[in-house]
Amino acid sequence: MRTVLVTGPGGAGRTTVAAATALAAARRGERALLICDGRDDRLAALLGDEEVARLDVVRIDSGAHFRTELLALQDRAGTVLELLGAGRLDGEELTELPGAEQLALLKALREAAAGDHDLVVVDMPPVQQAVAALALPGQLRRYLRRLLPPERQAARSLRPVLAQLAGVPMPAQWLYETAARWDAELAAVEAVVEDRATTVRLVAEPSPAAMAVLRTARLGVALHGLTLDAVIANRILPTGSADPFLAALSGHQQCALKELAEEFAGVPVHEAPHLGRDPRGTDELDELIEGLDGLDELIDGPTGETGPGEAGGGSVRREPWTVEDRLADDGVLVWHLPLPGAARDQLGLVRRGDELLLTVGPFRKIATLPSALRRCTVSGAGLTGGVLRIRFTPDPDLWPRTR
Repeated sequence: MRTVLVTGPGGAGRTTVAAATALAAARRGERALLICDGRDDRLAALLGDEEVARLDVVRIDSGAHFRTELLALQDRAGTVLELLGAGRLDGEELTELPGAEQLALLKALREAAAGDHDLVVVDMPPVQQAVAALALPGQLRRYLRRLLPPERQAARSLRPVLAQLAGVPMPAQWLYETAARWDAELAAVEAVVEDRATTVRLVAEPSPAAMAVLRTARLGVALHGLTLDAVIANRILPTGSADPFLAALSGHQQCALKELAEEFAGVPVHEAPHLGRDPRGTDELDELIEGLDGLDELIDGPTGETGPGEAGGGSVRREPWTVEDRLADDGVLVWHLPLPGAARDQLGLVRRGDELLLTVGPFRKIATLPSALRRCTVSGAGLTGGVLRIRFTPDPDLWPRTR
């Protein structure tokens, strides 16, 4: 099963492209699943209530998910809430909080992974929200491990005794059980996001403003170890128009397309035609599909020779973070972090114990250092050719001594 996460600037046609991709796969005889925001009226205009053979649609209701999860947590924590004299909340009075959309989306991804579809297409939110949502499982698992370390459960057998001595029930048991359940669910979502068959696809109308958003998106994708499989330039006008106004617009688009191809060298760029209107219904989606170049590649993944770290067997490659041993020559280890398009003034580095706090533009990641680097001190860093190289010098007090 392949999973394609479609994102891009707001208003660029993400939902249309996601629906067209899923529909094209279904028309070709594959079992396709489209996951989207249930409150988005755009999808209703695209697909309506029509049932398409081999195409399933999941509309996420983040409000219902939030109420269900919060009420379930309230039930599990009932004893503690009663001890505190807390009043219980009713489902009718609950309004979802910020972040509920991302959690509902992650649950839908986890459930889709257990299905039997050939292709799962996810209509993601705009770029920054999408990257944040995809990074959320790893971040939440880290928080859980810090707040409720699993090794603290070693004293579980003492809790009944402590409860009798204190005269009140001890809440630690349900708390750790809840944390363990959350961790398992987050781990399942994280496995989907990190799977080689999961890729990110960017959609944008070619323009200078869109280029800035796409550069930022590429940074976020690289920072969090995601795989970018294609960029879709949407709503492309025909060239050679006799109308001066349309000819000028088309000329601007062609210039932006050239810049896009240069900026994203190595990443396939596909063009989707402008139909002169927003598609409505599956017939007009089929018309868009017919004009979309490289359709087979967009459904199957990039074609070509495969190799370690490649997604779907093509030229798009998830670059690993590697450690180069230069101890013999320079006395340092160098950690290579590919960050295509990054600029020096966008970077921030902070060493904190066995972790590195890395800031790139609007994105931030807390990365655990490889074991060898934990026994070193940071001695410098440099950004060249889209790769951040961080130098580590062995700490004499921690590094093994050789005779």
